[in-house]
Amino acid sequence: MIADPDLVAEMQAAFDARDRSRDGEFVIAVHTTGIYCRPSCPARRPRPENIAFYPDNASAEAAGYRPCKRCRPDEAARDALAVERAVAAMQAADSPVTLEQLAAITGYSPAHFQRIFTRAMGLSPAAYGRALRVDRAKQALRDGARVSDAIYDAGFSAPSRFYAAMNGRLGMAPSAWAKGGAGTTIDWAVAETSLGAMLIAATAKGICRLSFGEGERELAARFPNAELREGGAHVAALRDRVIAAVEQPQGAIDLPLDVEGTAFQERVWQALRAIPAGETRTYAQIASAAGNPTAVRAAGSANGANPVAVLVPCHRVIRTDGSLGGYAYGTAIKQELLRREAGVQGGRR
Repeated sequence: MIADPDLVAEMQAAFDARDRSRDGEFVIAVHTTGIYCRPSCPARRPRPENIAFYPDNASAEAAGYRPCKRCRPDEAARDALAVERAVAAMQAADSPVTLEQLAAITGYSPAHFQRIFTRAMGLSPAAYGRALRVDRAKQALRDGARVSDAIYDAGFSAPSRFYAAMNGRLGMAPSAWAKGGAGTTIDWAVAETSLGAMLIAATAKGICRLSFGEGERELAARFPNAELREGGAHVAALRDRVIAAVEQPQGAIDLPLDVEGTAFQERVWQALRAIPAGETRTYAQIASAAGNPTAVRAAGSANGANPVAVLVPCHRVIRTDGSLGGYAYGTAIKQELLRREAGVQGGRR
């Protein structure tokens, strides 16, 4: 049984909200009925004093509880195992695995498996498979492979398939990943904000680096082979909008980005951008939103790897106990950003 008061409070809140994204993370046992349920169970909620939280089905059943016939948490465990088997199969395959093949591996119908996989991972099986192949190609490029070899070895049938998979995700040419931005022009400037100097760097597609307390030296270390141009009309056009995002964080942020990461990192960054101004999430909630509830530590690492401060609001992630946690540019800046977003008077408004 889970006894940590912080975890219990978080799980109680998820249970009260019938949070489907937390299914599979824990179960709720009801003393008065002798059953255990998923967090999303549609049944009427029992009194808090009549429930206990367990990490999984096995521990609840070992304590004498049986699965609820309404929400069927035993099927949730089977679904989670099916998703794990499918992911393992896709990771081991040298070529794309079809939905029909995944359904056969897991014992589900294709349509049903599509639903449970998408709900668990936040991506369809086809999209997840493409993301895996993209990651393979990117790693091969970092290891020095030729672009064409990396594309075919990753399982893409043609370069056009690879570039289609990149649509909307990356702006730099694939060869630039392995060569520190070679062939890419990056305009940059340092803008003064009420939170300190901020580096703004952008390719033709969008902002690729936004950070406090950095300058040309740090940008050159990140993109050692790119052509760096100080100033320029392109970055000047973005400058005022970036400053506004810092000084008036409650406004909508629709600036173009040119960032790249692993498939999981990019899902985490998407989850961060979905957090409304004035709200926070825990690392566990971000891991769930990114499609892997157990990857809390990896979600924290992806949060820390965010290359564009404020625009991808990693400062909105806090610890389960409500404390701020870390921030690449110092907790004082993190606290001030959250304070402004909560509507407290501060900075230029």
